[in-house]
Amino acid sequence: MKLQNVFLSAILLTGSSLSASVITYEATLNGPSESPANDSPATGFALVTVNDLANTMHVQVTFSGLLGTTTASHIHTPTPAPGTGTAGVATTTPTFAGFPLGVTSGSFDNTLDLTLASSYNPAFVTATGGTIAGAEAALLAGLASDEAYLNIHTTVVPGGEIRGFLVPVPEPSTLGLASLALAGLLAFGYRRRVSA
Repeated sequence: MKLQNVFLSAILLTGSSLSASVITYEATLNGPSESPANDSPATGFALVTVNDLANTMHVQVTFSGLLGTTTASHIHTPTPAPGTGTAGVATTTPTFAGFPLGVTSGSFDNTLDLTLASSYNPAFVTATGGTIAGAEAALLAGLASDEAYLNIHTTVVPGGEIRGFLVPVPEPSTLGLASLALAGLLAFGYRRRVSA
């Protein structure tokens, strides 16, 4: 019984590490994930890393094969349900500062300061209580709830040619601890059955 308590404690400690100050989200971008869905052959990938201690959001995007040339890219949130639906633009409008425009493929790498009004769509700030702190809280809540997506708009599909919902990337140390705890519980259960 004591061994079981050790492994249960390990699981609980694993859960507490989920409140880390750096959380990474990823999204695979494609046309069928847009709303409405489209047949674009384009693909892309986004990595968004939030540091809640530094109040920053590092956005990295790669994309290729767009039917039209890029006109904008940003993060939308919150959708009415996780992983589906549409939402207003939360981040910089009309596009991320420095996002490559007028191209069919490219990459983007920039960090937003979440304490600055320039990191948000002014309408999003108004809709979330009128303060930058409210906008930051709403953006982070949308990300944490799987109700945020990143998309790329083009001349051929102005409403968005490719998009993907941002989902958390499991932290390697958390996966390792959880795997260790699970293996221990399985071994404990096996040992109990064999000795019974």
